[in-house]
Amino acid sequence: MRDLKIPDQRHPEKAHRPDQEQPKKPSWIRVRAPNSEGYKKTRDIMKENRLVTVCEEAGCPNVGECWSQGHATMMIMGEICTRGCTFCNVATGKPQNLDAFEPGRVAHAVQKLGLNHVVITSVDRDDLEDGGAEHFAQTIRAVRHRSPGTTIEILTPDFLKCAPAALEKVVEARPDVFNHNLETVPSLYHEVRPGARYFHSLRLLQRVKDLDPSMFTKSGIMVGLGEKRHEVLQVMDDMRSADIDFLTVGQYLQPTPKHHRVADFVTPDEFASYEKSARNKGFLMVSATPLTRSSYHAGEDFAQLRTARQEKLGRV
Repeated sequence: MRDLKIPDQRHPEKAHRPDQEQPKKPSWIRVRAPNSEGYKKTRDIMKENRLVTVCEEAGCPNVGECWSQGHATMMIMGEICTRGCTFCNVATGKPQNLDAFEPGRVAHAVQKLGLNHVVITSVDRDDLEDGGAEHFAQTIRAVRHRSPGTTIEILTPDFLKCAPAALEKVVEARPDVFNHNLETVPSLYHEVRPGARYFHSLRLLQRVKDLDPSMFTKSGIMVGLGEKRHEVLQVMDDMRSADIDFLTVGQYLQPTPKHHRVADFVTPDEFASYEKSARNKGFLMVSATPLTRSSYHAGEDFAQLRTARQEKLGRV
C-alpha cells in the first residue's frame, strides 16, 4: 500500500532525479501558516465529506487565506494523477476507480460552505475513455441542483487522448467558467509538462468558445521556470487568438528538491508589467502577482469578469 506522505512513493517518477537547488524565497512571497477558525471549519467540512482539495495536494501557498473564508478548490476523481509533470506536487501513479457518490458529496460541501462561487478541478485520468468528462458533468449538475445560485468554475485536464465528445459533455453541463491551464511557454513543455501538447491545450479552449461562445474561458501560466519575456508575451497573443477571456500569471514555487528548479523569482514590478501587457492585448480579466493561482480570489475575479464583459457590450 502506497503512503502518499512519503515523497518517493508520492512521486515514483521523480525518485531518481538529482536534487535541484531550492533558492531562498524573497519576502514578497512568504505567507503565514494557516491556523484560523475559518480554516479549521473548512478543513473539517472537507474531511466529513471525504473530499480531496488541490489546495492541499498541490501545496498551495494561499490555503490559509482562502480556507479562512470558506473557499476550497475541490479536486475530483481521486488524488493520484496519470501524468508526471515536473512542476506538480500531486501524486503520480495508477488511480483508483471513480467514486459514483463523489458528485453528491461535492454538492453537499458547496451547500454547507455557502459558496457563491466554487472551483472544481481534477487529476488527469488518461486511464478513462472520456478522461473523466462525464464525472465532471455529473458534478456540475449536482452542484447546480443543491446550490442553484452558486456560479461554477471548472479547471479541467486536457482530454488529450479522448474523442471530441468528451469536451462536449463538459460544455453541455454549462459551467460558468471553463479553465484549462497552459502552465508554461511552448519551449519548456518537454521538461515541465512532458505528457501534454501546447497547441492541443490551446485548441481545447478555442473549441469551448466554438461550442458555446457565451461561456467564459480562462487559462494560466507560471513564471520563474526559465521562460523569456518575449515567450510569455507570445503565449498571451496565442491565448487571445483562441478568444480566452481571463489570464492568470503566478510565480512557480518548487514543491520538493526533486521537482523542476526555480530559475528566478519574478519581481512584483515585472508582474505588474505582465498585467499591463495582457490588458492591452484585450483580456477581459487579468490576475498577475507572485501569489496568483488559478483559483485564488476566483469568486471576486468572476464578478469583475462578468462586469467587464457587460461593459464591453455596452450594457452597464
